[in-house]
Amino acid sequence: MKNSDKDQVVAYIGLGSNLENPAEQINSAHAAIAGLNDVEELAFSSLYHSPPMGPQDQPDYINAVMAIATNLPAMDLLRSLQHIEHEHGRVRKGERWGARTLDLDLLIYGGQQIDLPELTVPHVGVAERAFVLYPLYEIAPELLVPGKGHIADLIRSCPLNGLERLA
Repeated sequence: MKNSDKDQVVAYIGLGSNLENPAEQINSAHAAIAGLNDVEELAFSSLYHSPPMGPQDQPDYINAVMAIATNLPAMDLLRSLQHIEHEHGRVRKGERWGARTLDLDLLIYGGQQIDLPELTVPHVGVAERAFVLYPLYEIAPELLVPGKGHIADLIRSCPLNGLERLA
């Protein structure tokens, strides 16, 4: 990190892919995020296999969650994540929950609640999606999700829905 540690925010990023070697897409994105200026990796979850959310006529997903410390403002971090998605062949067609080479979601940004047209934090589905909650719980079992509650409580009411941790 190049800036002072006093301004650091702990953020959590969800990673997902179901096209063009999803595990490699996740591992490559992990390295790209860790290599961003003003980003320090704190933790990275196991990879998880999950059935697609939304249209079922697409391949299953590989998901993970990464914890970082950063001095980047939330919107700058979002733009950096979108740039990494683009570099990995992500094409935004407006289709919700469709197949993609890479999906990077800013799940949590410190204790902040952000509601902007281009960014909602905590991420809209953070409290209900097994493919987000279980990897997040793996790396941050004491986490308080702003406006949603303790992750341990959220996970108790979230069934696995086919989610499997990969070896």
